[in-house]
Amino acid sequence: MNSKNNIFLIIFCLFSFIILNNWKKIHNYTKNNIIKKIISNSVFLEKKPKNIIKNIKKDTILVKTDKFYISINNNGGIEQVKLLNFFEKLHNKKFFTLLRKKSNFVYQVNNGIIKNERNYDVDFYKNNKFFTYSKFFILKKNQTKLKIPFFFIKNNILYIKTFIFTKGSYLIKINHSLFNLCNKPISLGFFSEINKSSITPQKYLNKKHNNMTIKTFDGVAFSTNKINFKKYKFSDILKKKNIHLNDYTRWIAMLQQYFTAVWILPHFSEKNTIYINKKNTNIISIGFKSPYYLILPGQKHNFKSQLWIGPKIPKIMSKISPFLDLTIDYGILGFLSKLLFQLLNFIFSIVNNWGLSIIIITLIIRILLYPLSEKQYITIAKMNFLQPEIQKMKEKYGNNKEIFSKKIISLYKENNINPFSGFFIFIIQMPIFLALYYMLINSIELRHAKFLFWIQDLSSEDPYYILPIFMSLTMIVIQYLSQNKYENNNSIQSKFIYIIPFVFSFFFLWLPSGLVLYYIINNIFTILQQKWIMYKMNNKNYKNI
Repeated sequence: MNSKNNIFLIIFCLFSFIILNNWKKIHNYTKNNIIKKIISNSVFLEKKPKNIIKNIKKDTILVKTDKFYISINNNGGIEQVKLLNFFEKLHNKKFFTLLRKKSNFVYQVNNGIIKNERNYDVDFYKNNKFFTYSKFFILKKNQTKLKIPFFFIKNNILYIKTFIFTKGSYLIKINHSLFNLCNKPISLGFFSEINKSSITPQKYLNKKHNNMTIKTFDGVAFSTNKINFKKYKFSDILKKKNIHLNDYTRWIAMLQQYFTAVWILPHFSEKNTIYINKKNTNIISIGFKSPYYLILPGQKHNFKSQLWIGPKIPKIMSKISPFLDLTIDYGILGFLSKLLFQLLNFIFSIVNNWGLSIIIITLIIRILLYPLSEKQYITIAKMNFLQPEIQKMKEKYGNNKEIFSKKIISLYKENNINPFSGFFIFIIQMPIFLALYYMLINSIELRHAKFLFWIQDLSSEDPYYILPIFMSLTMIVIQYLSQNKYENNNSIQSKFIYIIPFVFSFFFLWLPSGLVLYYIINNIFTILQQKWIMYKMNNKNYKNI
């Protein structure tokens, strides 16, 4: 029995010696196989693409898809993004740069692994620099996906960060895989972050801002299980203390006019810590951190996230994550702006011209409001017809205001006149006007949208101010038609009403030309409507109208 035990002990010791002696070779073989397998599934370039990002650093990886030129540094962070379907300014052929890093302006995104300082400190995440097998990558025409893995190995821990680009999409998938090939457990977490300067230099803005227009929203936003949508202005963040909350995170975003950068969690399954704070003097940061995960020896752990970098497209963004379409700032009348945009978009799908679509939607609105506006103009016309009688009452009862007021009210009732009916159409029109304004300045579809001749951007002001001038002329015609022919037309009051259109049009000089176009069509419709009502009243007894 003892001899058998001795033989078993000898065999066990021999087997252990062989395992220990070859452990390093097996260990290295496992790591090499993992890397080789990932590399074999990827495509890369041998030469630098033409016209790609200029003045690029030596330690930067360049990526080109049908939507992006992207620069990724050797820490795995995206440094610069150019959008190939958008230009910086009208008549400027430079691609629009969304993310950048300059001495006077920073707009950056990054995500990766963070270690737990309290437990299992393996000195993993200090001075890590990724390596990859090429400096230049391109999504070819016959490809639908491009996978780019970045590798980092330290202390027998293999970290692979893989960027996955899809043809025709602004959504980038980023997968993190951690392989614990050492002999002790590690505790690591995951973070995503967006940093942006609170003040954007004028040359990086989409267009010039002036004091006569409402400025678009600049700030951060997030969505969680308890809070569907919450946003903070940069000015509020600079004043307040740091913001922290713990909840099931859907997404975090940096907001600006037309474009956005959003980190999205594909799995809404665990609580994360969202933080918003100020870095340095003027850099605003929003990010989230996951819980720490214990990775035992020989095991691996995957972290998945998605990054949207590009235009705010409501139809697509609403499908990616709940409430993501709310990143489009439609103002306090958002529900009405969305409704108008859906109708405008439907009309555009038929006529294929945004300017013509605005004209059609204006006519639709006026036709729907015709019964109310007709009452308004009939009331004005009746009051003009009654001016001789009102003047007689004023001469007779002018000294007694109480009797004069009763006589006027009685006269209005007799002729079925409601003097306040004119305010109803104004009250209804103002929300439509404001909703249309917010829609025009925040819908990416209308950015640099052409109409006719000199109007090359319906979301921006008329460069020659022809539309505002024409609008003031239509307002003068309306004032002329509304003028009481029974009053003294040489009075100061009668002349003053012709000055109002010029003053009013002054505020329209810097408004979007699409909005001015709406107002012009609206005024033309009003002129025709007034002419029609006057025609009916001249051919019928005005009391019966």
